[in-house]
Amino acid sequence: MRILIVTSQFPIAGEPNRGRPILQTVRELARLATVRVISPVATYPDWARPHSYLFRPSGPQHGVDGCEVEYVSYNALPVVSRPLNGWLCGRAVHRAVVDFAPDVVLSYWLYPDAYGAMLAARRAGLPLVAGARGSDIRVRDTVSRYLTRSVVASAQRLLVVSKDLGRMAARDYGADPARIRVVPNGCDAALFHPADRAAARRELGVADNAEMVLYVGRLVAEKGLRELVEATRALSAQHPRLQTVLVGEGPLQAELAALLAAEPALPMRLAGAQPPSCVARWMAAADVVTLPSYSEGHPNVLVEAMACGRPVVATPVGGIPEVVDAECGVLVPARDAAALTDGLRRALDQRWDEVALSRKFSRDWRQVAQDTLQACKEVVAEARLEIIARRADLPS
Repeated sequence: MRILIVTSQFPIAGEPNRGRPILQTVRELARLATVRVISPVATYPDWARPHSYLFRPSGPQHGVDGCEVEYVSYNALPVVSRPLNGWLCGRAVHRAVVDFAPDVVLSYWLYPDAYGAMLAARRAGLPLVAGARGSDIRVRDTVSRYLTRSVVASAQRLLVVSKDLGRMAARDYGADPARIRVVPNGCDAALFHPADRAAARRELGVADNAEMVLYVGRLVAEKGLRELVEATRALSAQHPRLQTVLVGEGPLQAELAALLAAEPALPMRLAGAQPPSCVARWMAAADVVTLPSYSEGHPNVLVEAMACGRPVVATPVGGIPEVVDAECGVLVPARDAAALTDGLRRALDQRWDEVALSRKFSRDWRQVAQDTLQACKEVVAEARLEIIARRADLPS
């Protein structure tokens, strides 16, 4: 089977860890089928580039290990071009659809990526499988919501990473439940597994007796990072050996760096973006991993933390309750610094069974790829049956 994958959520020069779950899926899918990735990237004039945009262009031949990927660009302006971005994306990927001649188009990120893929697939007479990750289906602006709804309605299969997103797709976007497939993320057990905490701390320069709270992800307010700052400040009065470490980068980075410079006693450290192997070492060094987000799909960082034998403190949003229960962590209300403080305290004070935590989830990326391939096979088979039925209806 030939599968063309269209997604902007893929590593680029400015964000080498971008779209890591999709990358993991694609690598395994490439072992099962003939796969090519087209990554459409919006490019903005320097004067209009969004502050949250960390883009540094990848050349067309920018390599990603284990994948055949081509980066294509289209011009965009913040807000102004939003209604047209899907159409622009479709125009950018059309040639790849013609050249590669796939059996099916699979697109992650509903708008503009999957919208553009929908237009290109429709033009080529191909079935479409769309993948929703979380934020792309929790759309706020009216225009993007309308265009996203058209993708959800048109896709022959809609892949979602959690049951919560599946319910949202059916309830808010009119998705046919029969076309929805829940495909949770996997975990790379070769990287994420229990490891010696003391050795990891020596390697990373963390005090052996520290009570370490770890956050891994984009540095954006929607991840609850301002609440985490407040919780760190409040908790440090009761836990003088507290150390909160933030691994990642994003638009909140400058604000956090300025805060730490102005308040050097705050026990918080910015570790920057790290490759997966280093993230695993930070998890090994941690006592607790936290993700106090306002919304989520199926956060891989929590599964990886548990695979490393570390408890988690998170918010009961999106698919998180499908991953976290009392046996592996503490759930606290979103946007509530006091509740987060209490949740972190409880997690730090509790004794956790590292081995039991590490065994809680065993799903790997090959299983994710197999589930994804099954959805692609379903739509290809249905498309062929439709062709046969149409031919049967033609007059002899």
